[in-house]
Amino acid sequence: MSILNYKNAYRTVKFLRANMLLGLSLVAASLSLVNALSDGRPHANFMRKPTIPIVPVEHTGPVTSRNGTMLPPYNMTYTFQQLIDHNNPSLGTFTQRYWHTYEFYEDGGPIILFTPGEANAQPYTGYLTNVTINGQIAQQENGAAIVLEHRFYGLSNPRPDLSVASLRLHTIQQAIDDLEYFANNVVLPMPNGGKLKPATTPWILVGGSYSGALTSWTMVNKPGLFAAGYASSAVVEAILDFWQYFEPERLFMPANCSSDIEAVMSHIDEVFTGSDQHAIQEIKDNFGIGDVTHLDDAAGSLRNNLWDWQGLSLSEGPGAQFFNFCDALEVKNGGERACSGMGSGPRALCMGFILEDNLSRVDLRRRRCRVSQAALNALYSMLTCLRDCLGSYNTSQAFWTDTSIDNAGRSWFWIVCNEVGFLQESAPIGSPSLVSRIIQPIYDLRQCQQMFAAAFPSPPNVQTAQTNKAYDGWNVSISNLFFANGQRDPWRYSTVSAPGVTLKSTPQQPIAEGQGYHCADLLTREGTANPTVLAVQTEGLASMKRWIAAWKPAKALTARQPDIQSQEPGPSAKLTKPLQGWFRMPVLN
Repeated sequence: MSILNYKNAYRTVKFLRANMLLGLSLVAASLSLVNALSDGRPHANFMRKPTIPIVPVEHTGPVTSRNGTMLPPYNMTYTFQQLIDHNNPSLGTFTQRYWHTYEFYEDGGPIILFTPGEANAQPYTGYLTNVTINGQIAQQENGAAIVLEHRFYGLSNPRPDLSVASLRLHTIQQAIDDLEYFANNVVLPMPNGGKLKPATTPWILVGGSYSGALTSWTMVNKPGLFAAGYASSAVVEAILDFWQYFEPERLFMPANCSSDIEAVMSHIDEVFTGSDQHAIQEIKDNFGIGDVTHLDDAAGSLRNNLWDWQGLSLSEGPGAQFFNFCDALEVKNGGERACSGMGSGPRALCMGFILEDNLSRVDLRRRRCRVSQAALNALYSMLTCLRDCLGSYNTSQAFWTDTSIDNAGRSWFWIVCNEVGFLQESAPIGSPSLVSRIIQPIYDLRQCQQMFAAAFPSPPNVQTAQTNKAYDGWNVSISNLFFANGQRDPWRYSTVSAPGVTLKSTPQQPIAEGQGYHCADLLTREGTANPTVLAVQTEGLASMKRWIAAWKPAKALTARQPDIQSQEPGPSAKLTKPLQGWFRMPVLN
C-alpha cells in the first residue's frame, strides 16, 4: 500500500496497478505500539532479522511411520533440561522445547537436528517433514528429525525475562554449547532414545540463515561432534556496516525500478541535507510521513518495501508485494509508465503520490471493495500515528523497555549489538544506493543504547572481528559441511558465496549456489519451482549420503564435554543433574 509497508493493523496493503482496486486485509490485532510488527520487528525503522521461512504443516493428526507405527503429531511438544550457563553448571537448568518425529527412522539411521534460530520454534514443525531438506535427508538416510528451540526465543528461556542481566547468558557460544549438551544428553521419544548419542549414532546439524551460520560455527567449535552439517544461506561472516544487504536486490530487481529508487534516494538526500525546510516538508508530506520529526527516521522508513525482498520465493510468482510496489512505481492507467522517465525530484513526488492516490480511492470505492468503515478507521488511525510508529527517538515507548519473554526482536537485537552487527545501511559514496545515505551505522547503534541502556552507556563496539576469529567466518575449513546459497538472497554477501570470497568448494566442504532467494534450498517446493535450486538440493543430499555411509562410531569425541555423570548411571551412582526426559507439554497451537 505504501513504502511504509505497515503490518501491525493489517497483514498487507499491496501496491496495485492504477486500474485495480486497493486490496486490504486487516488483522484483528491491537493498534497498540507495544505490539511488534508481524515480521517480528518492534517498530518500522527496525532492521530485518535473517529469518528462516515458515513451512505450514497440512497434516495435523497422528503420523504413520514407515513400518506402520502410529506416532504423535508433528506439533507434539517435548522438553529438555538445558544448562542455564555452560560455564557454571551449578546454576542448574531451564526447560528447552523441541519437536521430534521418527517417521522415517530405521536402526542405524542418523539424527537430524535443526534449530530455526532467532524465533519462536513452534511454527517450524514443518521442518520435521519432507517438504523441507531436513525431512528429505531423514527420508533418504532413514533418520529421525528434531526441531530445537534456541535459548532466549519462544518459551525456552534460561531466565524469566529479557533484561540485560538475563541476556548476559545469550551468546553465540552458549547456543553452540546448547547443541552439544542436547545431543549428548537428550533421551529422544523413540525406541532406544537414550542411546542415540553422537559417539554411537551419526548426527547431522542443519540450519538456515543465522542458524545456518550456527551450523558452521558449531562444527568449527565442536569438531567431531556432528557427522555432517547442512548450512543454508549461512551468514557466517559478521559484518558491522552490512550495506551489501541491499545489493542482490539492486542487481536482480527490475532495472527500471532500481534506477527509479536510486534517483529518488539521491534527490531526497540532496533535499534532506539542504536548508530548504519547505522542500523537506513537501517530500515528507508526499510520502505520508509529514509528522515524522527526525530526518533519519523519515529516510530510514523508506527501507520498508526494500525489506520485502527477503520474503520472496521462486515458487510465489510475480504477485508478491515487492513486485506490486515496483509495478506501482512503473505503471498507471492504460499501462503507461507512472514514475519512470521523470526527473529525480518529480519522481520522488510521484512515489509519494502513489500512496496518496491509493488512499483517496479507498473511501470512494469502499463499497465495491467491501471494506468496512471500521477497517478504514483502523487504517487511518494507523496512518495518524506515524510519528510514533516510525520514530526511533522516543525512549518512553514501551518496546524499548519491554523485557517479557518470547520477544524475538529484542533477543536478536542483543546479538546484533554485541556479536554480529549486520546493520542494513546505505551504500558507500561511489556505489549506487537504494537507501538514503543519511542512514549510517550510528543510526542503529543508537537504538542499541536505547534498548539496552544498562549495557551500553555509549554506542556499542560490536565484536564482529572477535566473532569471525572465533568461528572462522569466510575462512571456515571443516570436513563434511555443505553450504547452500542463493544468488538473490539479500544475505548473500555475508555467506561463503559472497563476491570476492576466495573459499573454494571441495568434496569435503562443497559450496553450491542456485538462483534462489533466502534459504530457498531448505524448501522442497523451491526445488520444484527452479532447476538450479533443485540442483543444490540434489548435491546436498548426495553429500549427506556419502558422508553418512563413511561415518564410523568414535571412541572419544574431541569436543569439550560437560562435567556430568552418565545419562544412565548405575544403581549406586549419584546424579549431578536432572534426569532428562521427553515429558510432553500441552500443544499450544
